[in-house]
Amino acid sequence: MSLRICYMVTATLPTHDLCAQYVAWLEDGHVDQVIRGGAHSAMIVRLAPDAQGRERVMTQYVFATRELFDTYVAVHAPALRAEGQRLFG
Repeated sequence: MSLRICYMVTATLPTHDLCAQYVAWLEDGHVDQVIRGGAHSAMIVRLAPDAQGRERVMTQYVFATRELFDTYVAVHAPALRAEGQRLFG
């Protein structure tokens, strides 16, 4: 049995509206792009607010092998991360 790789991204957002926009962005294509980039599956999890009351969302991606994860990081992640930074800071 091979070990899978779990890649977790946690976003902290200052307002409920921005959090809702972020989750919509994840659901409306970003998660699918990561899956097309090599992830086996994904899950979006809303976390408890941080100490300052900011909303938090964690997205977990599972990759079947280290090689698939490494390829995702090298080939697909830079553009996807840049888009997230552009949209949500």
